Amino acid sequence: MLRLFLIVTAIAVALPAMALDGQLSRGLAAKSVLQATPPPPDADVLRQGGDTIADAVFVTLPVEITGTTVGYTDDYDEVCPYTGSISPDVVYSLMLPTTDWVTIDLYGSAYDTKVYVYDENLNLIICNDDYYSDYTSKLFVELAGGVTHYVVIDGFGGDSGEYSLTIAAGWEPCTLVTPPGAMEEGEPPLVDGTGILDCHNGGCQFVDECSESTWQFLGGDFTGDLVFHGVSGWYHDGGANLRDTDWFEVVFGSTGMIEIEADAEQPSYLFELGPQDCATVGILQIVSIGACLPGTMTITGEVGTVAWIWVGPQTFGSPTGVTPYEFDYLLWLTGLESGPVAVEAASWTDVKSLYR
Repeated sequence: MLRLFLIVTAIAVALPAMALDGQLSRGLAAKSVLQATPPPPDADVLRQGGDTIADAVFVTLPVEITGTTVGYTDDYDEVCPYTGSISPDVVYSLMLPTTDWVTIDLYGSAYDTKVYVYDENLNLIICNDDYYSDYTSKLFVELAGGVTHYVVIDGFGGDSGEYSLTIAAGWEPCTLVTPPGAMEEGEPPLVDGTGILDCHNGGCQFVDECSESTWQFLGGDFTGDLVFHGVSGWYHDGGANLRDTDWFEVVFGSTGMIEIEADAEQPSYLFELGPQDCATVGILQIVSIGACLPGTMTITGEVGTVAWIWVGPQTFGSPTGVTPYEFDYLLWLTGLESGPVAVEAASWTDVKSLYR
């Protein structure tokens, strides 16, 4: 198998089971149309960033800045996918010596941020609203060298406040190589749309909407081993930022212990879930994986019983601000029940009744 041998073993943290929440869901809680009315512009506010593109503050990279949008005016807005309409904004400018990738990160900001980039002709290049679970923003973008670009720090729905901005050049994409013979997930490609159902392996989120099972079964070969190639990512559904989350069933083999090594091209989570009841399911173990940083998890149980595992992005927005955005992940499993698993005949209605 061709794979990276820089193995980082993440600590599997035991957590009390909790009800299905944002950690397991596709998207963040719905955002109201208007969160706040910003204060009026204040001419005496210290301008750590420019009020408009005309007076944008020039920065050289790398740079870390803290500031506030309070007291600024609302000059700009972009839909990605939400309009910000009346949120005040500040502007920075930069010029790279050569064409390069740039990371623009607002993690740690104290309000619902939005960030976007214009080129020298004021054409929108990229925009991101909710990358992190606290509604702050981040994006990766390739910028041409020798020309001026403008970075606008904005907010959603009138929201404003203190921000923490980091801009750094250079980014090495992570690419995994799928081993020959790996089991393919087989899920249709991600698309933007409205009312999308993930019936392939959407788990508890779609158990009542789909006619077939929403768990994907991962079975071992004659030795109880499996290499699995999955695809995850982000998409828009009715204007909301959503992530693809994959739910799986595995069966314990003769040792009562399943070892899972996992890696992904974007920062992701591997969860063990329980109990196997959608009304009360929670996270029993968490392992962080990616980008190109493997993690390992050990789960135990009685021989022949079923366990639930989950894989999905750590964040709720595409890193480039563009959707649909897909990335690969790999699972190497040992200790599975070997060969096909005998099951009793049952209708899907009977199966769904177990999870109510």
